[in-house]
Amino acid sequence: MTTIHDDPEEFAEDQLAGWLALYADRVRGVHGGVVALPTEGAEPQVAVVVGGGSGHYPAFCGVVGPGFATGAVVGNIFTSPSTAQVYSVAKAADQGKGVVLSFGNYAGDTMNFGLAAERLNAEGIDTRIVVVTDDIASAEEASKRRGIAGDFSVFKAMGAAAAAGADLDEVERIGTASNRATRTIGVAFSGCTMPGATEPLFTVPEGHLGLGLGIHGEPGIEDVPLLRATELASLLVERLLADRPDAAGTRVAPILNGLGDTKYEELFLLWGRVLPLLQDAGIEVVEPEVGELVTSLDMGGCSLTLQWLDDELETLWRADAYTPAYRKVAAPVAALVPADAVDAAEDEATVVPDASGASRQAAQTARAAIEAIDALLREHEEELGRIDAVAGDGDHGRGMVKGIGAARKAVDRAGQEAGVAFVLGRAGDAWAEFAGGTSGVLWGAALEAFGRSLRDDRSAYEASDVVEAAQAFADSIVHLGGASRGDKTLLDALLPFVDELRSGVEAGTPLTEAWQAAAQVAVTEAAATADLKPKVGRARPLAEKSLGTPDAGATSMGMILTRVGEVLATRAADKEGTHA
Repeated sequence: MTTIHDDPEEFAEDQLAGWLALYADRVRGVHGGVVALPTEGAEPQVAVVVGGGSGHYPAFCGVVGPGFATGAVVGNIFTSPSTAQVYSVAKAADQGKGVVLSFGNYAGDTMNFGLAAERLNAEGIDTRIVVVTDDIASAEEASKRRGIAGDFSVFKAMGAAAAAGADLDEVERIGTASNRATRTIGVAFSGCTMPGATEPLFTVPEGHLGLGLGIHGEPGIEDVPLLRATELASLLVERLLADRPDAAGTRVAPILNGLGDTKYEELFLLWGRVLPLLQDAGIEVVEPEVGELVTSLDMGGCSLTLQWLDDELETLWRADAYTPAYRKVAAPVAALVPADAVDAAEDEATVVPDASGASRQAAQTARAAIEAIDALLREHEEELGRIDAVAGDGDHGRGMVKGIGAARKAVDRAGQEAGVAFVLGRAGDAWAEFAGGTSGVLWGAALEAFGRSLRDDRSAYEASDVVEAAQAFADSIVHLGGASRGDKTLLDALLPFVDELRSGVEAGTPLTEAWQAAAQVAVTEAAATADLKPKVGRARPLAEKSLGTPDAGATSMGMILTRVGEVLATRAADKEGTHA
């Protein structure tokens, strides 16, 4: 909902006034819109003037600046600017080299920009028109299609060409070619709300998305059941690839565009699904853009644009630009060391220390345990999150899964020659880095401490060595977390486990049996935390609320220790079977 305003009828004018105050060092306001401030000493160039209604920021005024548009005409919300506004901005933007007017294919824009062009031409200002028609959902016939996020691609090509010194004929030709090469399809999850309105311009049925939306509050052409990210990516990519231009090559400049209410994180996630689909289709992706580039007030939704590149369009797409809402500067990026070179250097710098045969064998047990814990936590992620949500933030299950997942990948990369200390150290580093939060730090440090205690140079490992490693594991958590037994944390399961493990081993019980008995104590003590009130951490402010619910950290600790005991038993049985 568009909430911040005084008079809803003055919203477009008021927001533009604020924007002009913010960017007064780069643009100046004229009747009907904005014009870029001239660059000192620069040669005159063709003026690329873009525009349409307000509500689409950063289109249109946000792309005015060097390497992009020379001026932008700003109409009312979702409304074509008037002929007088277009004329005014174009007249102010003209540098004596002619003007190209460009806009999306809507009846009001076509009429008003066209009338303004006639007036400008009558006054001797050579003015051309390039209409953007990228929306494949709006019509079969290309010339009848609407212009949506592909505006950005077409404007960018013409702006770069004008900045490079192209004449009016060339800028017009490039704009037309860019438009022919550009295709977009979008989806809406929710409608947008006009300033002062209490209801959206349209609604999407619950559990659905609108396929083929417009950017002026027009609903989609078809309601489709809501899709997971992978399925949504497939829908967008398949529709665009099916409509690729004649004689299209294999290079594209993609734009994954948010429409105003879709979070950047969602767009990043979706791009992670779109990119492999393009690559699998043999498409070379050139400098993709992901973000809000052509919006529709607070509409929930996104669109995917592909501009099919030849050498000329690729050069223009890569060209530098500097505007209030969009900056592309090639030199700093070109100076960076490529990621694969950095990875190679890091791999070369990582030397796996020598390890005894016993250490490498222990590392295999550690690998099996981490793999088993990974499966366990994924199975119980939702349950752990539910327990944590009673008095916490509900992220324990997700955090543990991220931690163990990262640890497992790190262990897989460690190599078979690595010893147990190195393997557990890498697992701990990865857990702490990728899980985040308090539990991530604690689990990461504890795994490293366990490995350090075992060392990689032992010729054999006794049960007492494992007890001392378990003690080191627990001590690191006590030291870092500052909690004690009885505070309703994972220590309420872990410390009794260590005590019981030590007692069992010192009494002569084989390690596997002692571990399993101690793990059962941990499970029992974890369940008993339901009677405790948290004294530390995020749950402390809601201590009363947590009564009756066990601590999520203690619960997962009991689960994990039990599963490790199962791994030890399985490997012991396998070893006995080998010797039999």
